[in-house]
Amino acid sequence: MSELSINTTQNVKINFKAASAGERIGSYFIDLAVKIAYGIVISLIFFYALQLGKLLDSLDTWSRMSILLFLYFPIIIYSITLESIFEGQTIGKKLVKIKVVKIDGYQAGFGDYLMRWFFRLVDISILSGIIAVVTVVSSKKGQRLGDMVAGTAVITLKSTINISHTILEEIGEAYVPTYPLVIKLSDNDMRIIKETFQKADSRNDYETIHKLVSKIETVSGIKNQSGNERDFLRVILKDYNFYTQNM
Repeated sequence: MSELSINTTQNVKINFKAASAGERIGSYFIDLAVKIAYGIVISLIFFYALQLGKLLDSLDTWSRMSILLFLYFPIIIYSITLESIFEGQTIGKKLVKIKVVKIDGYQAGFGDYLMRWFFRLVDISILSGIIAVVTVVSSKKGQRLGDMVAGTAVITLKSTINISHTILEEIGEAYVPTYPLVIKLSDNDMRIIKETFQKADSRNDYETIHKLVSKIETVSGIKNQSGNERDFLRVILKDYNFYTQNM
């Protein structure tokens, strides 16, 4: 399983493990099963209406084909729709615990998912997916052609981690928060803040800490009340955990 390094917008390098070909194939077949189940249900409903109902009796062949296309259209746009809604995951990817991410650190957007979906015609539809398997196995970042074009990769979320690698902070029951505006930040923001702070703190990199504090103040509107930038960042992390755990 290859390592995948992503440089975030805060110039922090984060290491992930690229999803293996087996994980991606497993996700594909789960999604395929979902599509088949949907197709079976739609087929039963359609043919029941066709044989026993009077709704479709007066329609010509082209009209019926148009209805079929409409009914089966969700299967066609299945992957791009779910990846857009669930930020890089389909039902199969959720169950296998893998996810599509941008290799430049930004959140993948609709255009990226669209590009990956379009290249499924080459990667998966042609030669029954052999092209996708070959490119994933041979690519250093575990990418198929669609990923290479879109600038994305699929990572595994199964890595063993501890609290120092997450946005979680240990806070007591009597903890009193200081900065309510911290809820303007997202989980991804806090992960980047924590990882940047930990690295800068271990190297006594005061310049990076100062830039990080300035960025937080600009984005969230929070003002450092402690005077100590390290203490400010520690409080920000704890406050975020307090508010998100009690929402």
